[in-house]
Amino acid sequence: MSWNLDETVRTSAGTVAAGRAGNGPPLVLAHGWPWSSFSWHRIIPDLSERFRVHWYDMPGYGRSDKDAEQRTSLDVQGTIFAEMLAHWGLDRPMVIAHDMGGATTLRAHLLHGCNFERYVLMNVVAMRPWGSEFFAHVGRHVDAFMGLPPHIHRAVVEAYIKGAIINDIDSADVEMLVKPWISEEGRASFYRQFAQADERYTAEVEPSFAEIRCPVQIIWGEDDPWIPIERGRALHALIPHASFEALPGIGHLPQLEQPDLVLGRLRSFLLGAER
Repeated sequence: MSWNLDETVRTSAGTVAAGRAGNGPPLVLAHGWPWSSFSWHRIIPDLSERFRVHWYDMPGYGRSDKDAEQRTSLDVQGTIFAEMLAHWGLDRPMVIAHDMGGATTLRAHLLHGCNFERYVLMNVVAMRPWGSEFFAHVGRHVDAFMGLPPHIHRAVVEAYIKGAIINDIDSADVEMLVKPWISEEGRASFYRQFAQADERYTAEVEPSFAEIRCPVQIIWGEDDPWIPIERGRALHALIPHASFEALPGIGHLPQLEQPDLVLGRLRSFLLGAER
């Protein structure tokens, strides 16, 4: 079973594109910024042999709605994650979150009452401060970036995405990561994400990390150029019952940079095997 988006779901933040595959215990994948559910496509076939895997493109991302007046900040994304679990009828799924999918699912769990069976946080945005100097710069000058000619905008998006990765990945994968952002609506949505970023949405949940109600595994690409591993270790310190594993020689996108290694770590944790 492979990655696809053959389902559309109406949510309070617009229509989202979604997919499901496999049989077994429910597992939900939460992507981050500036990715889409495609970022999981290398590990979905293996996971779907053991789990009923669910994924979706968050509002403003991938093939989901990208409306000009749409709010897609982290508070909205947490609400939509809860709505998607309700849509799928999932009371206690396993969850794997990456990048801002971390903050999204943490809000769903700690503020919206969503329960998880097991919970993987991989190179996540979860604690202040977050966002690079470039991220902050674009947020302050969104209008100027919105006016970039299409070919320069594409170059910015591609360079930004490649800046997260320290290992070579398939050029077709890079193209698929870039593609959602180069249409007219995609370009507007790309810069809108910078403008709507706000650390208060992680500040609201940081004091409650010790109250996470399920087993937690933190996985971190040790050489992440976006979110240094020190941030992962700091997160681990706030979740006393979590396990922590660094992945040497891997950057911000472990699931695309070294999918087989990541799958080995995920299997042992999600299936409850002794580590």
